[in-house]
Amino acid sequence: MIYKKSPYIFILLFSVIFYQNSFCQNTQGFFVKGINQKGVDIPGSKKHAIPLNKSSIFVNISYKDTLGRVSKFLYGNNANPYMTQIVDQPALMSHIKTLSPNIIRFPGGNLSNVYFWNSSRDKRPVDVPEIILYGDKRVPKPERLWYGINDSPTSLSLQNYYKLLKESNSTGIICVNYSYARYGTSDNPVQKAAHLAADWVRFDKGKTKFWEIGNENYGTWQAGYKIDTSKNKDNQPELISGKLYGEHLKVFADSMRAAAKEINSEIFIGAVVIETAKEKSWEGGITKNWNDGLLKSAGSFIDYYVLHSYFTPYEQNSSPEIILNTAKTETSKMASYMKELAKLYNLPEKPLALTEWNIFATGSKQSCSFINGMHAAIVLGELANLKFGMASRWDLANGYSKGNDHGMFNKGDEPGVPLWNPRPVYYYMFYFQRFFGDELLKANTITNPDILTYASKFNNGAVGVVLVNKGNSKQVVELSLSEYKSSKKYYLYTLTGGDDNGSFSQKVFVNGETTKFTAGGPENPSAIKALSATVTGNIKFESAPFSVQYLLIK
Repeated sequence: MIYKKSPYIFILLFSVIFYQNSFCQNTQGFFVKGINQKGVDIPGSKKHAIPLNKSSIFVNISYKDTLGRVSKFLYGNNANPYMTQIVDQPALMSHIKTLSPNIIRFPGGNLSNVYFWNSSRDKRPVDVPEIILYGDKRVPKPERLWYGINDSPTSLSLQNYYKLLKESNSTGIICVNYSYARYGTSDNPVQKAAHLAADWVRFDKGKTKFWEIGNENYGTWQAGYKIDTSKNKDNQPELISGKLYGEHLKVFADSMRAAAKEINSEIFIGAVVIETAKEKSWEGGITKNWNDGLLKSAGSFIDYYVLHSYFTPYEQNSSPEIILNTAKTETSKMASYMKELAKLYNLPEKPLALTEWNIFATGSKQSCSFINGMHAAIVLGELANLKFGMASRWDLANGYSKGNDHGMFNKGDEPGVPLWNPRPVYYYMFYFQRFFGDELLKANTITNPDILTYASKFNNGAVGVVLVNKGNSKQVVELSLSEYKSSKKYYLYTLTGGDDNGSFSQKVFVNGETTKFTAGGPENPSAIKALSATVTGNIKFESAPFSVQYLLIK
């Protein structure tokens, strides 16, 4: 039987294709669009003594089994207005340039919601109340605002943030002040706050593509979570909700996109979402219902989802095992939950940006330890595997707080080390980016839950591998690389902790080299020689307990 072609068939086929494409994975999107392929520099080396012991771990990497792109924006960090002017600190700038984060978020953090980019301390906006309310139990007091026009040596001006980006060859991601739309006392605070954000887009002149609307606005710790309704002039409720945030986000998005069009620029707007399903009673209805209200009211206006995670249980004295396990489990939870939301609200999957991440563990100097560096290596590997578009660690510098410091560098208050001394995490992130390409490869490891392997390829054909041993036993690893030339030269770095501070050494050793100070790592990680050999067949090396190996094969 012969059938006539019908236009309805084409309509049906188009509908099916559109539906399938709407739910295909798009968790990188514009974060990888137009990015140049990544090359690699061969490090200096010295001979590697191949272990003679029997192999205990077998890893196979398929050279031709590529799994997608790796975003160059996974290695980002956060700058904030309270860490000095940065660009006038030669030691700090040298470290940042070496780290090469590629993307730096600004101005924070919680203080994004009390930040006025075009104002100075002597020109406080007249429609900002002296006391700004929060949802937690803090005693109300006059609010300290933060300003973009600021030449104080203890603060970072907007001008110097842009200079930081230029000198470190990074791009920016800017978090605009959403909460001004809540606590502002003008006749139309939402329009006023959106206009302030749009003016920043105009001032930026196309340098910044990625913009966030507010920071953790679902949290009781944020300015504007609660407002004084007696001072509000557009009948907003006392407490925020996801639905209200979504309605306001549409106003911001319209204003900012119009501003971008005026300057012939393209921008992408991120919305603050809850990163995983919330079930704990203390989080309350606002947090539990945040995503529902936001996505129903403004889902189609959002270009990417902004996630934050501090991985470990809040302010618990977590063990190394707990900390390291969260790097994989929590990242997976975030990615899975975002897929669930797309299906639940009939929305396409959006690119994912983890714009703040670190650990909450306290009590044993966990944040400043090599264990936090290992955690960072696993997080980066998981973000690559799960195809996140962007990530920025919190943060470049903060405050020592007895070793509970999220800062990557010593701000000057850590005993026994110089100003801007890098913490161990710096080295784990430096070598990861240096030895990880922009094309993901499939890595198979014979079952051992303590061993994690991440593999990649560079544009010149080199292979980059990161292997993490999060167990307390030494392993002898044998790595095979299928569909690759039989003769291979490899370059190997091993990062381990020291024997200080119990399980949470404040030092990192790179191929046996470390610092002369009480904390940190080698002075110049770029100058440390890799262990190297040429082999025909499999590559074999030792993996110490609680260590990370970075391997380049060329």
